[in-house]
Amino acid sequence: MAHNGKHALVTGSSRGIGRGIALKLAEQGVKVAIHYRSNETAAKDTLAKVRQRGSDGFTVQADVCRPDDIIRMFNRLKSEFGALDIFVSNARPEVPEFYRGPMDITLDQWDTALDSQAKAFLVAVRAACPLMGEGGRIVAITYAPGGRTGSWQAWVGMGAAKSAMESLCRYFAVALAKRAITVNAISPGWIDDSVLNSLPDVVQDMVRDWHVGDKGWTPMGRLGTPADIGNAVALLCSADAGWITGQTIAVDGGLSLMDAGLPLEIQRG
Repeated sequence: MAHNGKHALVTGSSRGIGRGIALKLAEQGVKVAIHYRSNETAAKDTLAKVRQRGSDGFTVQADVCRPDDIIRMFNRLKSEFGALDIFVSNARPEVPEFYRGPMDITLDQWDTALDSQAKAFLVAVRAACPLMGEGGRIVAITYAPGGRTGSWQAWVGMGAAKSAMESLCRYFAVALAKRAITVNAISPGWIDDSVLNSLPDVVQDMVRDWHVGDKGWTPMGRLGTPADIGNAVALLCSADAGWITGQTIAVDGGLSLMDAGLPLEIQRG
């Protein structure tokens, strides 16, 4: 499933899930633009790992909350690559910039969440499309439970923002279908080296204990890894996935199959 000669942009790829995606694409011969907002050192480290895998690329700085920055990023991509085959929208703000419940979240925090996801995706896809030929691939990294539930109160801003981005995927999928450009969302389960690692230590420990092992809530008994999400993105970017579009796909080790209304002992058998 090699993608030799193709070009990709992965936002938020200096670390975590975005890095896992960039490295998987690099293994398949894709040249990757590594986007970062503030951690240039981490972005350069990702680029070095891309080169270790026999591919190449460049780093590009942008604040995806700022439409002008997004346009500048794509202008840079055009000058470096000339064309774009794969766009992965993965960037998000740091947790303190949006992490507060519905009764307390400030309007600035709310705007940061929505601007970094739905608005950024809208601006970026419209900037990406002129660089894409037929058969392009667009993938949004989301978190579908945040749009269906209300239990993780401090996630309200990002939950709303990710839901709006998933909706945009469906609209863009229809709009771009005649060009054979697919637009899909991937909803990861709990992933090590991701937003989880930015939560308080006690919360991290509770989440790991809740999902890992034979009695964990995730049927496969482990947390996911950035490489797991990279594998899923690579599948959606393959020629064989050209008939899949407008979908939100759970990549979560079976977590979304579980029923919160039943004790785990009954569900796990």
